[in-house]
Parts: sequence; structure tokens; C-alpha cells
Amino acid sequence: MAAALEELQKDLEEVKELLGKATRKRVCDVLTAEKSKLETEIKHKTKQNGQQKGETIDKEKPAAVVAPISVGYTVKINNYGWDQSDKYVKIYITLNGVQQVPTENVQVQFKERSFEVLVKNLNGKNYSMTVNNLLKPISVEGSLRKIKTDTVLVLCKKKQEQKWDYLTQVEKECKEKEKSSFDNDTDPSEGLMNVLKKIYEDGDDEMKRTINKAWVESREKQAKGESEF
Repeated sequence: MAAALEELQKDLEEVKELLGKATRKRVCDVLTAEKSKLETEIKHKTKQNGQQKGETIDKEKPAAVVAPISVGYTVKINNYGWDQSDKYVKIYITLNGVQQVPTENVQVQFKERSFEVLVKNLNGKNYSMTVNNLLKPISVEGSLRKIKTDTVLVLCKKKQEQKWDYLTQVEKECKEKEKSSFDNDTDPSEGLMNVLKKIYEDGDDEMKRTINKAWVESREKQAKGESEF
């Protein structure tokens, strides 16, 4: 497993390098998606390596129903990470200083296949996020939220203790359409090469020049022993 983790980290390093060089929106979008996929897989394998059996979750009352926004303006939350245990799907939302606002300002409304987050008056702004079409039903009563340093942790209680391959049904459908490029059973390096090959083949001349330039510069940097890790 250590070797697989090392390969994933190398792939992530190369994706970051290419992303830093890419200028075309389509290239950036695909590389960003691959970066997120690799980061999630690295996090999962890292936890598998060092995870201890058992899990204790501090009990809190389910968060209050989302109230109407009354102050500031609203910023839509687009970036988050997620993980899971046997009983919970865990969504991590990074918001700097969120632990400093009153707890009642951090609200989550749960439904069987969705949840909505509202953080009120954080540095004069409101922050909101809605996730619809969860992959599987959740228990509204058993779900809750926790406030950590710079992080809101949303805990969706699974109705059935089953592994979720995706967070939402939409994500599952999108990934299945891209199965030829994002095959989880293939070697991570091979998967990355398939992504880049597809972008290259579908791209125009400018896109191909951008990829070629980024690829050459990435290889030269690696040959010199430079690394982000």
C-alpha cells in the first residue's frame, strides 16, 4: 500500500505542475478534477495505513433549520472534501475563523437525500452550500454538524452501513460516462496518462502546444530533483 500511495503522490505532483502551466479552461477543468480525485484517494489510503479501529463521535444536537439570511451578502461555497466511516458520510468545509462565530450562526438543514449549510455573519458575509441528490438516503435525525478550527464538519448518518463510491448521484453518472478515462481499477499512472491523452487528442493546436510545453517543463524539473513534497 505504501508503494501505491507513493505513486499517487507522484501523480498528484505532476498534475499540480501541469495545472500551473495550463492556460486553456478545458485543460484546467480536467486537470483540476483529476487533482481532486487524486487528493481524495491519497487521503483515503493514508487513513487506511494509520487508522485505528473504532471511532468516537461527540454527540451534538442536530443543527437548527436554516433561517432566512439577514445580514451581509452570501458567498456560495464550492470547495469541500468528503470522507466516510461505516456510519457517517463526512463533509469538510473550510472557512477561516468559523470557530469564532456563535454556534447558532452555523446552521445545517438535512433532508433524506440532501443537505443545506448556512454560516451567518462570518467576517460580515454569509456562506451557503446546498448538496442535492446524495448517492443514498441519510437519517435526518441522526445527522449533525460540528465546528472545528477553520472547518465545518457535516456528518450525514447513513441509513444503511454501506460504502459510498460517490457523494452524489450526479457525480456517479458523470464518472460512469468517463469510465474509459477514470478507471479506478487501472494503475494510477496509467489513468493520468489516459486523461492527458484524451485532452491532447480532442484539443486544438493551441491546447496541444500548451500541454506539450507543460509536460516538457514538468519532466525537466523532475530530472533536476525538484519537488513540491
